[in-house]
Amino acid sequence: MANRTDPAAKSIRGTNPQNLVEKILRSKIYQNTYWKEQCFGLTAETLVDKAMELDHLGGTHGGNRKPTPFMCLVMKMLQIQPEKEIVIEFIKNDDYKYVRILGAFYLRLTGTDVDVYRYLEPLYNDYRKLRQKLPEGRFSLTHVDEVIDELLTKDYSCDIALPRIKKRWTLESIGTLEPRQSVLEDDFEEEEEKEENDQLDNFEDGAREKDYYRGRSPVRERDRDRRRDRDRYRDRDYDRDYDRDRGRGRERDRDRERDRDRDRDRDRYRLRDEKEYGRDREREREWEGRERERRDRDRGRRRSHSRSRSRSRDRKDHESGEHRKRHARSSTSPRRRDGPEDTREEPKKKKVRKEKKDDGTDHPDPEIAAANKLRASLGLKPLK
Repeated sequence: MANRTDPAAKSIRGTNPQNLVEKILRSKIYQNTYWKEQCFGLTAETLVDKAMELDHLGGTHGGNRKPTPFMCLVMKMLQIQPEKEIVIEFIKNDDYKYVRILGAFYLRLTGTDVDVYRYLEPLYNDYRKLRQKLPEGRFSLTHVDEVIDELLTKDYSCDIALPRIKKRWTLESIGTLEPRQSVLEDDFEEEEEKEENDQLDNFEDGAREKDYYRGRSPVRERDRDRRRDRDRYRDRDYDRDYDRDRGRGRERDRDRERDRDRDRDRDRYRLRDEKEYGRDREREREWEGRERERRDRDRGRRRSHSRSRSRSRDRKDHESGEHRKRHARSSTSPRRRDGPEDTREEPKKKKVRKEKKDDGTDHPDPEIAAANKLRASLGLKPLK
């Protein structure tokens, strides 16, 4: 209940006012002792007393990012949402500078673009010192105008992301905001008037001197004639020197043109030689490439020819070996022991087919053959 926004509070920029503070920082504020003890039950009237007790400003500090009392009071103002007149009174308070900074910070979070520029820009003239607590835990010295400039120009202040506002020149162009008038504008105008008066006085003094020297006198006329003659002689000497220098300059230019033409010819010949040399080198490379290809082609042909010859030789050897083996098997003949070998082939003997006897005496088994012989003598049939 202590951390809930006032039910009568209006939404700021389409969300709960407390959501303008990041959730992590918001949870740290809710767990802080100062929030629980000093900010509980505060109203818009009693909040002023706590704001007057502030002695520094800042966001979070230390290793556990502990929030400062300034940030706790900003969170309380977002929770109770005081009226706009009370916030403006905070900003206009000249006695307590931290009360002014508290109201300016709250207006920067919740106010419109026009209100932010209208009520915060006059605070640029406040140069009082402020104590700011850094994230490391130590204090640093700053001023009210520096804090206001940070609120108007930066997007992040006191560990809170500030809502985006339009540029001042945009608001001036659409007519919603009047051009800014500096407090020092009167002093600038006085300085400009003083400078203009000094310039007018110097101009009048110069005009008087010209009028004085413009008068005629014999001494002044004689001096003027002498000066004219001296200038004439000087001009004549200058013309003579100029003609001499111009002639020398022409010769110098002619020599320079000659050297430039020589260098141009030399460069042209050198480029032509380089082109011819490059062309010759390309021809040599092409010829070497063709020779290399021809040698590789001949080497491949020789290798393939030798490979085919070896294959044909192996095939012939294999066939001759088989033929020799067949010939040796078919032409083997018995050799004579006592005489020379007879190379003539003997005629093949015809196999004589033995006639099979019917009495069974030629049976392969000798016992059956003997039994059949005995049975034949007795006139009985042979055993099979």
